[in-house]
This record gives sequence, C-alpha cells and structure tokens, in this order.
Amino acid sequence: MGGILQGEDDMSAKPIPLLTPYKMGKFQLSHRVVLAPLTRQRSWNNVPQPHAILYYSQRATRGGLLITEATGVSDTAQGFSHTPGIWTKEQVEAWKPIVDAVHAKGGIFICQIWHVGRASNEDFQPNGQAPISSTDKQLMPQVLTSGVDVSHFSAPRRLRTDEIPKVVNDFRLAARNAMEAGFDGVEIHGANGYLIDQFLKDEANDRTDKYGGSLENRCRFPLEVVEAVINEIGADKVGMRLSPFSNYSEAGDSNPRALGLYMAPRMKTLGEKTECPESLVPMRKAFNGTFIVAGGYGREDGNKAVAENRADLVAFGRLFLANPDLPKRFELNAPLNKYIRELFYKPEPVLGYTDYPFLEDSS
Repeated sequence: MGGILQGEDDMSAKPIPLLTPYKMGKFQLSHRVVLAPLTRQRSWNNVPQPHAILYYSQRATRGGLLITEATGVSDTAQGFSHTPGIWTKEQVEAWKPIVDAVHAKGGIFICQIWHVGRASNEDFQPNGQAPISSTDKQLMPQVLTSGVDVSHFSAPRRLRTDEIPKVVNDFRLAARNAMEAGFDGVEIHGANGYLIDQFLKDEANDRTDKYGGSLENRCRFPLEVVEAVINEIGADKVGMRLSPFSNYSEAGDSNPRALGLYMAPRMKTLGEKTECPESLVPMRKAFNGTFIVAGGYGREDGNKAVAENRADLVAFGRLFLANPDLPKRFELNAPLNKYIRELFYKPEPVLGYTDYPFLEDSS
C-alpha cells in the first residue's frame, strides 16, 4: 500500500467516487471511505482501554463507517496478546464510552466479532487447553510483520459435532453484547484463516461429519453463525467478511470461485467484505447487500473500484491508521502520513496509535 498520492488528477472537476454519499440499509453514509478492522493489541487483559476512545473518535466523521479491530466472542477465541473481547460484562462496559465517542461525531460503528480457531496457542487458552478448530492439523510457525518475531501455534483439537452449536451460540451472544454496548451492527469475521475460514476452506477442513467434505457441508457452520446472529439482532445490522481467494494460515481452497458464489446469495446480511479485487465481480453480482472491498487500496484504485461499480464501499487499513483524517486528505488529494509498521502492534497507548498528525497539525 503506497503512502504517497499522485499529485495531479483529473477528478477535481467532477465528484470523487469515494466521497459520494451511499445508503447502507438504514444508514446514510456521507462517503465511502471505511476504517478497516485493524488489530492493534492495546486492550490489556482483553478489555478495551480508554485510549481507544481517542483512537476511534479521531477517525470518525459524520456519516462515516468505522469497523472495530477483531473482537473475541469467547475465552477460547483469542490468539494474540491484548486483543479485545466482548464476552464479559466488563468488556461490554469498556466498549460503551468508545462507541459513544464515535457516535458523538456522527459516525456509524460496527463491531467485528471473531474466533481465531487454531491460529492460537495454549498460552491464550483457558486452563492451557488446546485451541479448537475444524481440524487437528497444526499450523506451521509464522514470521510476524516485524520480520523478526515468530508466532508458534499449538496443535488444535478438532471440535466434536455436538460442540459446534456452542460456538455458534458464542457468536450470537457476542452480537447481543455488541448491541448492549451501543454498536450499530456487527461484522462476522469469516476470513483470513481464522475459525470460520477453517471450516470454509478444503485445505483446512478435513472433517467427515456434516460440517466437512462437500461445499455445502463446509459452509454449514459459517451459515449457522450468520443465521444465529441475524435472528438475535436483525439482518439489517449484520455483515460478514470473506476471503475465498486467500490462503492465510494454510486455509486455501481448491475452488475459491465456487466457494464465494455459494456463500454470497446465502448471506441475508447488510454487508459483505471481501479481498482480492480481480476475482470478486461474480460475487458482487450474486450478493444483494452492500459490497465492501479491502486489501491494499489507495485513493486512485479505490475511486476506480467505486466508479466501475465493483464495490459500494472501500475499507482502508494502514492508510487510515496513519491518517486519522483520511477522507479529508482524499478530498483535497493531500499528501499522506507514512505508517510506521513497527508500531502497528506495539502495546503503546499513544505512540503509533493516536499521535499521527492531522492535516492542520502538519501544515
């Protein structure tokens, strides 16, 4: 993702696609620049902290859509240090002032709910138990974005068929808790090699019960989660993130196009977010709700995605992290702050988190 914008462009005389309004269900968005969910690892003991109030409110605009960092649905959902959860009363109460601060600026705030599945180790699990997954296949160690640190994963325990409804229920309760915290909706994280993706993809799912084997069976658990969450809070408040073409964490699929096309019309949700732009047009056509693309977009290709009707909205991660006033910078075609990669996950309440300058600060 480049940090420098093109100087001159030909969009000054006509509307900038990313900055046109859009109606997402009952929400009237003033622009199409979305804060992507970004793990920041600054929630001590899995409880959101007061410094997140400033972080999210800095990036809020009237009619702008923000999606939280991935938020655990249960005590087995964690795979990284200091990531937030929403399964306890303490966590719900801690989210409330953060949500209030975003709403005070007129923003729309969605909570992304996740379970990492086998992308974890026993240190993050209750009583040091094995992480749960669709499979008992262990992940290979992964080098982190620092290029130095390595994540090691414990051998997972394959969920029994009769245990899966409990995990579905964890997602339902997390969605209910998100509503109690004041969020406008939830996004179910079904991408990037985490638990739902571990069921969806045939590289990771080697089950022989009703949750494995055929495409229909592999999609059963994800669609049960969608159904449970919709029944709890309403379809107009539910989105889902999918990455059928990715192979994060050894979760690739032998026929990703078929997977995407199977899931898209069956998700009776408000929004769907996917990655890998060249392959998504068929999914876009098969899905009737709001279609959000993500993954390495800049101003130019984000505008193009909207202008060519390949997406309704574009989610920006690293650029929004480093530029709290990203929609304004896109409007003015202003230079962008460069992100500092080594501070992405550093457990600092200010450094690399709330200290990126606004345009007026840097001018």
